[in-house]
Amino acid sequence: MTSVTTTPELAERAGGRAPRLGRVVWAPGRRHALPVLALLLVGFAAPLLAVIWFSFLPPRSFDLWQGLSLENYREIVSQTYYRSFLWSVGLAVVATATLAVICYPVAYGLAKLFGRWANLVTLLLVLPLFVSENMRLYGWVLFFIKGGVLQGTLESLFGVSLGTWLFTPEMIVFGMVYVYLPFMLFPMTLGVSMVPREVTEAAGDLGASRLQTFREVELPLAMPGIVIGCLLTFVLSVGAISEAKVLGGQSVIVITHDIEIAFTYAQNWPLGAALSVLLMLLVGGLVLAVLRRFDLDRILGRR
Repeated sequence: MTSVTTTPELAERAGGRAPRLGRVVWAPGRRHALPVLALLLVGFAAPLLAVIWFSFLPPRSFDLWQGLSLENYREIVSQTYYRSFLWSVGLAVVATATLAVICYPVAYGLAKLFGRWANLVTLLLVLPLFVSENMRLYGWVLFFIKGGVLQGTLESLFGVSLGTWLFTPEMIVFGMVYVYLPFMLFPMTLGVSMVPREVTEAAGDLGASRLQTFREVELPLAMPGIVIGCLLTFVLSVGAISEAKVLGGQSVIVITHDIEIAFTYAQNWPLGAALSVLLMLLVGGLVLAVLRRFDLDRILGRR
């Protein structure tokens, strides 16, 4: 984008000389944004366009200049890949809803109640992020597996024998809740901290009950953080694969597992690219459908 330099400010910068009519210069802010724009084009747009291009190549082809076709998309429609899409979206929705219920009280405590202990609680929640996700998931495998920490402790202390809890959809949701909890909690905490205490106190003084204050005052004002946390958690959960493979034991095949198989063992990159494109369209469509139900300008305080 360019602009015609006809303003007095630019004349002053030029040493008092008015620029010639029609002279075109780059505004400083736009010049400084060029490195960021170049990084986005190289690191985001170019790989995305490459995936889209690959999705139209013939199956098991690596020649970028072969004739384009819709064979990969026809194969996806004719096979049972829709089950993987449904499992991925369903597990992500359940994990997001569970995290929203769990994280709101914790976020309220961090923002309003914990005081000087809030930093310590935040540190305890952040520390697991410094450990590899796979290592943490395998730690839960050792905890829940038959004969593992949980069952061995219960048998030795109480003589109670439990079957393994692993390799079920419930354990996949548990893994998602455990891994993505900080991504829901911290945006939600920011949203709750945006609610002024004076506003809630004024609502109570005007006769509003605690439930009415929460529903009519606190929840709408905290909605930016809640929406951001839910969207971030949902997008990450739809693309999760380690939880399904480690804790689910492939009892449920999610779409990211099909994409991995297509790109690795099957060596069918065009099929994997087509699945990736459909996943991006599905997630993007669902996110846009959710955002359309909210007035973002009002939520973000633009009006």
